[in-house]
Amino acid sequence: MIVPASNLRSVKHNDAARRSRAFAQILVASALFAGLMWVAWVESQIRYYSTHNGARPADAIAVFGAAEYDGRPSPVLRARLVHGLALYQEKLAPLIITLGGGDPTDRHSEGGVGHDYLVSHGVPDSAIIAETESDTTEESVKRLAAIAHANHLKNIVVVSDGTHLFRVHAMCASMGLNVSTSPRPELRPLSFGDRMERTLHEILSYSFWRLKWTVGIRD
Repeated sequence: MIVPASNLRSVKHNDAARRSRAFAQILVASALFAGLMWVAWVESQIRYYSTHNGARPADAIAVFGAAEYDGRPSPVLRARLVHGLALYQEKLAPLIITLGGGDPTDRHSEGGVGHDYLVSHGVPDSAIIAETESDTTEESVKRLAAIAHANHLKNIVVVSDGTHLFRVHAMCASMGLNVSTSPRPELRPLSFGDRMERTLHEILSYSFWRLKWTVGIRD
């Protein structure tokens, strides 16, 4: 039996199409697997930093900002400041740096409100540096690096929410800062939904920042 050449071409074309589909499926599966492994690794790092207090003697304590309400710290900012104050009172460092700007139309900033709160709780003005311009975590880290360089600060304890600290630590390391992390206590036990929401936010934020850093975007 003689098979027409057109039929042979059809068979070859079908084989090539099947191989292409199989290769595409392998690529998609590999990408999904790599993505899942990345998410699992980042989540494990977030969990580690949120549950381990690495505070140790340092040159300064840096308290990352959170919302302020017309000159008063929000519950989250107050919790961070209370924890930073406790570390200061334990004499882990002689200096506290409060970080965070505010709405341009507002009279107050997160760093300024943090400064005022600490002064009202007995910290000398000379023992506080208030950074009042940064609007994002990345900006706060850059300004913290500038403050550390200007004041010859070699070791810093950073204070923030537990789920925030892995990203903060990574950003600080990228700026050449030697930091240890200390999560502020939670105001109440987190529900599963709240923890998942925070963790997902940090996974996405860290991944986006790491991608920018990898491709050389330093804005």
